[in-house]
Amino acid sequence: MKILWMTWKDRKNPLAGGAESVNEELAKRLVNDGHEVIFIVGGFNGAEKEEIIDGYKIIRLGNRFTVYWHAYRYYKHHLVGWADVVIDEVNTIPFFAKFYVKEKNIILCYQLCREIWFYQILFPLSLVGYLLEPFYLWLLRNQIVLTESDSTKKDLQKYGFKKDAISVFPIGLETEPAKDVTALSKYNNPTVLYLGAFRNMKRPLHAVKAFEIAKEKIPNMELIIAGDNGTNYGEKVMKYISNSVYKDSIHTLGHVSRDKKIELMQRSHVILVTSVKEGWGIIVTEANSQGTPAVVYDVDGLRDSVINNKTGLLCEENTPQAMAQKISRLFNNQTEYKTFQRNAWESSKKMTFDNSYQQFTLKINI
Repeated sequence: MKILWMTWKDRKNPLAGGAESVNEELAKRLVNDGHEVIFIVGGFNGAEKEEIIDGYKIIRLGNRFTVYWHAYRYYKHHLVGWADVVIDEVNTIPFFAKFYVKEKNIILCYQLCREIWFYQILFPLSLVGYLLEPFYLWLLRNQIVLTESDSTKKDLQKYGFKKDAISVFPIGLETEPAKDVTALSKYNNPTVLYLGAFRNMKRPLHAVKAFEIAKEKIPNMELIIAGDNGTNYGEKVMKYISNSVYKDSIHTLGHVSRDKKIELMQRSHVILVTSVKEGWGIIVTEANSQGTPAVVYDVDGLRDSVINNKTGLLCEENTPQAMAQKISRLFNNQTEYKTFQRNAWESSKKMTFDNSYQQFTLKINI
């Protein structure tokens, strides 16, 4: 089978995240099973125009904003009739492939952006995006859709997509689970971890404030905060930390390597995730695989990746105060903590790419 996959970024893009890893792990397996896969993605500085990786082809056109137009033109000039299936990945904006491709067309949507517009885009463009999203989703409402969580499935139904036309498939983890959760060496002091980009919608400042509140009851607690902080919002967070009364207990590492990321997840006691919204919350499952339970806000994606009171804790209110209470609960009950730790580790082992691939191919009828 020949598969044309349209999405605005690939794994080499500096802005790539978990979705791109999932996409290309699936593509690699498709190729191994004899299928042909071509990605059309947006270009970026220093990128090759065309590249073959693990057997699948990546064609980079325009940039993150113009790729949608370039994808249409490239398809019309070079790919009409080539594919058996066209995947239109909605990453904020769809490619609207249904209006010009002749082949079977499937929507892939990891998450919708409704709440995120006001965190990531300046006004008034944020308002424009917020108002337009329901309209363009309505235009796509009759299509077959794949997504990664029940939260996104429910979100799509709000905009007219038919329940029976939306299939949920599990994502996989690139991170190998720890061999023995009981043998992990945690930091000597109680340590909470924030790991991710310093972006408005991720709200790392909430994690810092939650730590400050919890530290009043757990004086020897420390916070490790790692991720790309070279943004305007990152500067705001770093300034806040520099003025914190607990700044000596807050360790900011900036961008870290993959090996360091795994080390931090293994050695920290709890990971904090404060996003406005996620498709799944893959960082939660990755941390779980390294024997670290999570305390998270009760939002789309995170309520899917955390089984409340079993693999971690959901906050009743999405505030630093509520998160601080959950942190204190875990550190003050070691028996419960150990149970959550093992449950989280065991649950993560089900999240394999082999299982993800099996369900993905089943849903698109390969």
